[in-house]
Amino acid sequence: MNSINGISGVSSAELLKQKGGVEGASGEGFAEHLKSALNEVNEFQEKGDKALGEMATGQVKDLHQAALAIGKAETSMKLMLEIRNKALNAYKELGRTQI
Repeated sequence: MNSINGISGVSSAELLKQKGGVEGASGEGFAEHLKSALNEVNEFQEKGDKALGEMATGQVKDLHQAALAIGKAETSMKLMLEIRNKALNAYKELGRTQI
């Protein structure tokens, strides 16, 4: 950090870490949350695919539960795509930021 008249600057990351707002400097908390969300979306997709297969072959036991599983899979995938799009837009915006 640069020192101005004997006063050293403190970055916002250091302040958040001191306040307990950041789990780690490497972003491990965010990575774990992202991995957990992706695993959950994957589970919904697998259940939706299984329900769709059962509906196609006529082996479905509960049509309502199958429709719910397919709906959850579709909604979770749409949400994950929107999150990805927002993250990509933020990354591009950071790239355009002048220092």
